[in-house]
Amino acid sequence: MAVATPRGQLIAGLVAAVALLLGSVGAVVAWAGANHDSSRSVAWGDGGGRAGMLGPRSGTDSSVPDLPGTVVHAVVGDMGGPMMRGNGGRSAARMFLHLDRSTVPHGTVSFVVTNTGMRNHELVVLPLDGDQRAGSRAVGPDRRIDESGSLGEVADAGGGSGDSGIAPGATGWVTLDLPVGRYELVCNLPGHYAAGMFAEITVT
Repeated sequence: MAVATPRGQLIAGLVAAVALLLGSVGAVVAWAGANHDSSRSVAWGDGGGRAGMLGPRSGTDSSVPDLPGTVVHAVVGDMGGPMMRGNGGRSAARMFLHLDRSTVPHGTVSFVVTNTGMRNHELVVLPLDGDQRAGSRAVGPDRRIDESGSLGEVADAGGGSGDSGIAPGATGWVTLDLPVGRYELVCNLPGHYAAGMFAEITVT
């Protein structure tokens, strides 16, 4: 029986390592191809706001109809995992609500909301009074804020009017008539506002 030399063992080990690496790369490529869902592809546009970061351009999601007025794209989501507690009992900021613009002209405004997180989320439009700032509303024992002054909301996928929230991966929308003023857009599912799900928009 032939005895392997140290050099032969080294060459055999290198060949095995290269074969393993190529096999792993091939498996990843095959997995990515099999799991790619073109219907979830999003083209990120400037939307008049922070360029290239927020909001799919109109028409990139075939499920969203042509909406009237100024279209504001919102992305809502979370980092997954359990919600942490801290800051005097407030939930740590593990969630987000981003807009593709911070200013719109008054009149007809359509909000398109895409949930990129792992939990249901919603978007509620609330007026801001005087010097009131977004994120400053009192959170009640039910871990929600008072939304009695709401001008409208997106709380279901599509153009639906449900109240269970937008499911992960889904998109919802609503069209409102907004007068000049400042508004706070929030997710008011329990604990989500305290976790950072709010943004301010100005209507000129």
